[in-house]
Amino acid sequence: MSPRAGKPGPAPATLAFVESPVQLLNVLEWAHARAPEAPRAPAAGLTLVVLSPIDPMTRGQLRRMAELAREEGHQVRWEEARGGATAPFQTIGGLAGLLRRAPRVVLGDPFSRYVQLLLTITRARDLVVVDDGTATMEFVGQLARGERLVRWHRKGGRPGPRDLLFAPVSSRARHRLTPGGDRRVEIFSAMPVEDTPPGVTVTANDFSWTRSRFGPPRITKGADLVGTSLVETGVVDGDRYLEAVRALAKAHGATRYFAHRRESADKLHRLATETGLEVVRPDLPLELIARRGPIGRTILCFPSTVVHTLPLALTGTGVRVAVCDIDPAWLTEKASPRARGFLSGVTGSARDVHRLAAVVAGAAGAAGAGVTAVAGVS
Repeated sequence: MSPRAGKPGPAPATLAFVESPVQLLNVLEWAHARAPEAPRAPAAGLTLVVLSPIDPMTRGQLRRMAELAREEGHQVRWEEARGGATAPFQTIGGLAGLLRRAPRVVLGDPFSRYVQLLLTITRARDLVVVDDGTATMEFVGQLARGERLVRWHRKGGRPGPRDLLFAPVSSRARHRLTPGGDRRVEIFSAMPVEDTPPGVTVTANDFSWTRSRFGPPRITKGADLVGTSLVETGVVDGDRYLEAVRALAKAHGATRYFAHRRESADKLHRLATETGLEVVRPDLPLELIARRGPIGRTILCFPSTVVHTLPLALTGTGVRVAVCDIDPAWLTEKASPRARGFLSGVTGSARDVHRLAAVVAGAAGAAGAGVTAVAGVS
């Protein structure tokens, strides 16, 4: 793939900005959901702009997702948006014309400073926010309450110098994401969306594209464990996390650990050495990996996006998802005051799942983990 795929030309009907594989997946789901109403026109329909990060794991997944997008007939424009000090200026300058002409803009991360800056340029009357994981839940609440846009694991802390410097841009972006006049805002989400701001349209993401494109998967008898980047974001203590993973694997007979793309190599090496789990670095978002299979009959995870998305992607397969709550004792001193309530809400608000009343004890309990079994809808 060339550093910048795509040439100047007529503005696409829809311009989408993505910075992660999950965002790109959800743009494809959104386009698929709209297909009956607006059949896809590859030449002038959807153009996906990948604002490429530096992290190699994320870049690799994004390239694989970009291939899938092209197979679906969409245009893909790859931007080395963080490839040096001048890269942001080159990227924004190269996109300004398209931004001003595109009638609809789709974005995956309204908390991204890059995206917020782009929102100050666009004149689009239709704005669509697709899921960037559980952060969507926090975004909707902050928008409804008129608060400044702050990621949940930073909420409650004091704004730093960069936050204060960027505040006018963030405020303008929040204004652009608020419906008014002939400006329409849609949220396309698999997350439970409450306290919807007035005028915002919410469309449910049921992962129909994923189910039609992949699977059904081959189901194995064992269990698989899904990793999280809560240690990397400074929310959960690394030693406590390792204890919980070891206890869960032993209690449920898990043999594989699907690493989050942001998990550090040192942490994963230690995890594999001390737990005996096979660490798998997926080349696609977990929803596609699970749907493609093979996948364990039980999937163990911590409060995260997959609590909501995997049951949808695996509808009808009989796969069960078991969610391990985050014990408050695992939180670090750096964890924001919002962290405990937010993580608890991620599990407690899971939809289309069956939660058992009993809490699984034993090894998991010894590590301070409350494990609630959740079964996917069949």
